[in-house]
Amino acid sequence: MNGIAAFGSVTLPALLVRAASLFGLWLIIAGAQPAEVVVGTLATAAAVFVSLRLSPPAHSRISPAGTAKLLCHLLYRSFGAGFDVAWRAIDPRLPLRPGFVSFKSSFRPGPKCDAFCTIASLLPGTLPAGFDRDGSVLVHCLDVQQPVVDELSIEKAAFDRAFGAEDSK
Repeated sequence: MNGIAAFGSVTLPALLVRAASLFGLWLIIAGAQPAEVVVGTLATAAAVFVSLRLSPPAHSRISPAGTAKLLCHLLYRSFGAGFDVAWRAIDPRLPLRPGFVSFKSSFRPGPKCDAFCTIASLLPGTLPAGFDRDGSVLVHCLDVQQPVVDELSIEKAAFDRAFGAEDSK
């Protein structure tokens, strides 16, 4: 087998999106000087080949409008999280009651769950830290008396609107 035929049902748009994304990442890291562009083109070709072998494209239900809303929401939450943590660090009157809370979700282990956990880490004073025995996400937080589980539910709903609801376990 050779070329695209080696990848089965890879469509040209999926191939181009992956190549453009990887090449764009290369340009951000290395710059756009002529020598870097030549090396970046070769590195992109190799990276696309390897990435299609390791992670073939799957059918997705990505909503462009949901994704745009999620990105705006994440930007807002990221600034809020930074402000909250900084405020707690300088104001001794704000309580710190660190600990873990458990967030039950329908995510199976994998890239979608990892992406949600990355987004969840933007909540003020929270950091997903693994899974408990029943598959719930364990979240370390600065104050266990805050409504962390409720906030995670809001984040999951926004995530589901952008990327499609996850099937139950």
